[in-house]
Amino acid sequence: MKLSRLDLVFLAGLSMISFAATDMYLPAFPQMEQLYNTGSEQIALSLSVFLAGMGVSQIIWGIISDRIGQRRALIAGLSLFVVTTLGLSITNNIWMLLGLRFVQAIGVCAAAVIWQAMVIKRYDASTAQRAFAILMPMLAISPALAPQIGVGLLHLFGVKSIFVALMVLGMVLVWASIKQPDDTPEMVEPTSTKSVVRDLSTIIRNPQFLGNALIYGFCSALFFAYLTAIPKIMTTMGYSSGAIGLSFVPQTLAFMLGGYLSKKGVDKIGQQATLNALLCLSAFAVSVLFMASQMPLKTIWPYLLPFMVSSIASGGIYPIVINRALSAAKERAATAAGLQNTLQIGLSFGTSSIVATYAANALPVSGFIMGVTVIGAILGYIVANPKVWDRFREPDNARVTHFGDQQD
Repeated sequence: MKLSRLDLVFLAGLSMISFAATDMYLPAFPQMEQLYNTGSEQIALSLSVFLAGMGVSQIIWGIISDRIGQRRALIAGLSLFVVTTLGLSITNNIWMLLGLRFVQAIGVCAAAVIWQAMVIKRYDASTAQRAFAILMPMLAISPALAPQIGVGLLHLFGVKSIFVALMVLGMVLVWASIKQPDDTPEMVEPTSTKSVVRDLSTIIRNPQFLGNALIYGFCSALFFAYLTAIPKIMTTMGYSSGAIGLSFVPQTLAFMLGGYLSKKGVDKIGQQATLNALLCLSAFAVSVLFMASQMPLKTIWPYLLPFMVSSIASGGIYPIVINRALSAAKERAATAAGLQNTLQIGLSFGTSSIVATYAANALPVSGFIMGVTVIGAILGYIVANPKVWDRFREPDNARVTHFGDQQD
């Protein structure tokens, strides 16, 4: 199937709506405290419960999609998102806000999972790789762009306009999903605990899926360790909040550049060689960052510059490993996407939590944790490419023979 511009717009909308729902309302937190007559803790909790809803529903939507079809699952999930977002635009009760945010996350999670499976199911391997290379940099823009849109809506129309805008976006995507071709499986397998466990077990035991999913998860965990650490590090160094906000711009641009370079690299030297080069680049950049993080820095640049280089690497790695992981489970692509995203969220939550727990020492701790994530990504590479490990375990007969001749 040909990848048209309309397909790209639809897939981009699906991939970005969860980020919009997560980040667009963040600038409105102070105004929401007044609107809901509550404190900052309860408003911040609305983000936590949203992330919890995303975490628990990834695999569920994958399983549903593989059994009833991507189109029907998308319509169901996005309709739930629209209804709950309508409720958010009406209610002034803090407990309703928290409950609706949790259910809203469950609904929007359908789009977050299924768009990846759509790419794998609809297109051949090279077209899917190209689609991921185009779409992943767009995802990098979303966390930076969504809050700016939220600021504009807040100043022009007030807090509730943010939820209205999200509802309209959801309605557009529901309409676009209805227009998609019907992909309901001809033979719908009855869903049972046994069948679900069997599918998950089959996917996890596939080294191509598990290895590439681990690379994706650990690279994402590296990014979240940085996101958690950078505000504390820069505040300690005396930077203003404006400077902290601007620090996210270069790493976003670096991630986009990585996606572009990845696409060019795959076209010229192939997928495997490009991935090898990008992993080496990431390992080098994080090694430099680790050494810098163990020193008493007076400026952020020795920390920021190597992270920008690692962002270039991550921006190129993402489309390759996501395509490989999901292609390895093409018959259950949505379930695989849900499993992959759950792994990614779990690892990212883990690194973020560790850095947050030791925030008083954010600089050295984040550098150490990012070093660990690179080791994890390398282990994922070995899982996906077991021949690499075999080279260390099995003797090279040619070398053994040559050594024996020298001894004689």
